[in-house]
Amino acid sequence: MSVDRDDRDLEAELASADAGRVGIPVDAVCVGCGRTRVKRVDPAAMDHDSQVDPTTLEATDCASFKHICHSCQAATWWNPVAVLTGLLESDRGDQE
Repeated sequence: MSVDRDDRDLEAELASADAGRVGIPVDAVCVGCGRTRVKRVDPAAMDHDSQVDPTTLEATDCASFKHICHSCQAATWWNPVAVLTGLLESDRGDQE
């Protein structure tokens, strides 16, 4: 079952290489082009301990982070808008 946000398939975005390979899933907005996409990011990149329980994180408590934007074709800053806890379980299941 996919998690939908604004008619987007977040599971498909998470599975894409564009999301990255390591980190917790967050929905974020590129400051360059304004595009919103799922990205994987280490909590340390958002000013949290890498071992933090991701279910306790709120997007408003997370700092901007650098990640590749395929629209801008560069590493740009992304502002987290949601920590996608609904994708955490499906993501953990894929890694086992």
